[in-house]
Amino acid sequence: MAKSVVAVVGRPNVGKSTLFNKLTGSRMSIVDDTPGVTRDRIYGDCEWLDKKFLLVDTGGIEPDSNDVILSQMRAQAQIAVDTADVIIFVTNLRDGVVASDYEVAAMLQKSGKPIVLCVNKCDSIGEVDPEFYEFYNLGLGDPVAVSAIHGHGTGDLLDEVVKFLPEQEEEDDDDEIINVAVIGKPNVGKSSLVNKISGAQRAIVSDIAGTTRDSTDTLVENQYGKFNFIDTAGLRRKSRVSDAIEKYSIIRARTAVERANVCVIMIDATEGFTEQDSKVAGIALEEGKACIIAVNKWDAVEKDGNTMNEYRKKLENDFSFMSYAPIIFISAKTGQRLDRLYELIAFVHSQNSMRISTGKLNEVLADATARVQPPTDKGKRLKIYYMTQASTRPPTFVFFVNNSQLFHFSYQRYLENQLRDIFGLDGTPVRFIIRERGEGKK
Repeated sequence: MAKSVVAVVGRPNVGKSTLFNKLTGSRMSIVDDTPGVTRDRIYGDCEWLDKKFLLVDTGGIEPDSNDVILSQMRAQAQIAVDTADVIIFVTNLRDGVVASDYEVAAMLQKSGKPIVLCVNKCDSIGEVDPEFYEFYNLGLGDPVAVSAIHGHGTGDLLDEVVKFLPEQEEEDDDDEIINVAVIGKPNVGKSSLVNKISGAQRAIVSDIAGTTRDSTDTLVENQYGKFNFIDTAGLRRKSRVSDAIEKYSIIRARTAVERANVCVIMIDATEGFTEQDSKVAGIALEEGKACIIAVNKWDAVEKDGNTMNEYRKKLENDFSFMSYAPIIFISAKTGQRLDRLYELIAFVHSQNSMRISTGKLNEVLADATARVQPPTDKGKRLKIYYMTQASTRPPTFVFFVNNSQLFHFSYQRYLENQLRDIFGLDGTPVRFIIRERGEGKK
């Protein structure tokens, strides 16, 4: 049975994201004094009194705004309300009850969902401020006094929330789900891809570069497997990160890569490879993730019979540091080759998770060293006694040698190529650990 969903909603800058972070014990949502920082729906796991549920942070609701972004934020909040089992309506003691609160309250009451009224920024301990009782005028029952920044009252708030949660069966962790981070520079079509995959307007899409600031999750299950797509904020050069909010988004994108099993690195086919694309790919490489290079907007490129082959050869040269990553040409707008993308994701994930027996590894090692002798220096030859696999994701191999200084990079690359020729290891980086016999890691 799926987890219950609890949506955190309210007008801008009442402390929804601070409350979300406090309740989930994370820093998933961006917190800033600027209204409208949270745009898309952000999900986080929460547990209280042995009940597990999904908490959803939403962008601030501006009921009468005609602004493009604000109107889409309102639509995203409405989607969260429609899918929620319980709604936490966050208001603000310092501002008191304002006209927008009445409008949001009316919108929530139309949903017919249970509503828990939270009055945030009740930071003093003891008797509540007399203005607190003004919130009864919203007609939503007893308000709960909370200080999201200090944590006061959050237990009482969760007590009220779990009263409305439906009974749940015991849920097992699903190890079959592949977490997929969709990464790339701004405006390459990451959110469009996630929306096409999910078949819904899941993330805010506009032509304004940098619209997605947070990372959002979309669960998809089909004949190819179970996937959790993580849409991330576009990564820009640091010189172009002009405000603190976007800096937080870059941190969040890096965190999304850490969470992922597979990274889909999106390239804009109409622009071609850029330096920033290599930096984005470098993050995935550093984290040891399985990778796919997805060339988006392929439908917008004028083609002849050799266009794809020529483009592929150029990208193979540009991504020479990631030569193991398969390249696929897609269109998030039309859905071109998305089935093939699913197949590739499942395949590179299996390669990233591959475990090879020590016996087979040493057979390959013996054959490789017989073909090409290990290097020598000043009459001393490198001896590789044996190798074994230490871990997966990425596949990591330990070599036990007589002298680590003799194990030159060029010979390591030769052995890596031998392993890839025999075992595949497509779409995944490979890591080597060199140990001298009887000594620690070098």
